Amino acid sequence: MGVHREVQLESGFVGEIISGAKGHRRWPDAVKGRIVAETFVAGVSVKEVAQRHDLQPNHLSTWRRLAREGKLVIPELGQADFAAIILSDPEPLLPNATPIEIATGQVTLRLDMATDASRIAQIVHALNNTAT
Repeated sequence: MGVHREVQLESGFVGEIISGAKGHRRWPDAVKGRIVAETFVAGVSVKEVAQRHDLQPNHLSTWRRLAREGKLVIPELGQADFAAIILSDPEPLLPNATPIEIATGQVTLRLDMATDASRIAQIVHALNNTAT
């Protein structure tokens, strides 16, 4: 099939990388996840981790994006730093915001920005049923 290479990560995990005839390597998801986790250690850069594993930094950045999207599982490393998530209420609408306008034929309706989405849908539905 291809050339096999074992790799040992800082976390102690040992994985096998398969290199194809054209030099393309296939990284198991478990290995990708552990390498991505190394980039979350305080003071470590993506470039450093990429060089350590003989990767291009943009390749590693792609794996990080996959992890953010929930498509790649990252194991927990004790020394990794993650940012806290702070949830807050959405910003209130400005009272002088542009009103919502619905125009049909010669009629234009102007609705307040605070108008409920379901009410707007009812109005649009009613206008569509009478516009024949």
